[in-house]
Amino acid sequence: MATQTPTQRRAAAKKAAATRKRNTSSASARSTSRSARTTARSATTTASTRTKAEAKGLQALALQAERAVLIPVGAALTARDSVLENVKPFTSRDTAEREITKLQKRVVTNLRKFERRGTSARNQARRQLKRNRTQAERFVRRNRRSIETQVKSTRKDIESQIKSARADFERGANDLVSNVTNGIG
Repeated sequence: MATQTPTQRRAAAKKAAATRKRNTSSASARSTSRSARTTARSATTTASTRTKAEAKGLQALALQAERAVLIPVGAALTARDSVLENVKPFTSRDTAEREITKLQKRVVTNLRKFERRGTSARNQARRQLKRNRTQAERFVRRNRRSIETQVKSTRKDIESQIKSARADFERGANDLVSNVTNGIG
């Protein structure tokens, strides 16, 4: 690269500065333009959202009013359908007899189920009672044996102590008698 004179350097610097300024101003213009478009879009969206919200508020109010009317109507129609469904089998003699027979069979079946369940519960209670009684009897037998063993042991100890005391007493009495007879005679 050739050496530049100071004038050339200044001219190149001014040219570069002008290019940078041009680039900055065009970037700024693009940014400003983009920002303006975004602001316009945002304003449009905000207005649209506000309009929709107001419309939805009115729709919600209308729906609540409509529900207040439709709920009792639906409940009444459901009750009517239920009554018709329950009365329908009894509208003719044949269907009424069939329905009564069906109901009787269902009652008998349910009674058998209840009886089986009651029997199962009774048997289970008996088994539990027998188990508890057996455990109590075992506990009593075990404790009785333990107590009997302790009583026997204690009785033997007492009897041996009595024998020992009697033997000591008899020995002492015999010694006393022999001392008395030896002292007198």
